[in-house]
Amino acid sequence: MDERTKEPEAYCEPPAAGPAAAPAEEGPFAECVLCREPTEYPASVKGAPLCPVCAWREAERTACSG
Repeated sequence: MDERTKEPEAYCEPPAAGPAAAPAEEGPFAECVLCREPTEYPASVKGAPLCPVCAWREAERTACSG
């Protein structure tokens, strides 16, 4: 394959997917693993749930800048 026809490689990997659980309608809610505030996920969710504020900050930290 000719070098000029290659597509450029991506510089950053896409962020890992968060918890796949649907938001809970009513409590008990899981605690955020960073700030201990209640999240929108049920307490039975597996993984490391983040509250909306910490999820936003984590996305800012891991976003590509370029």
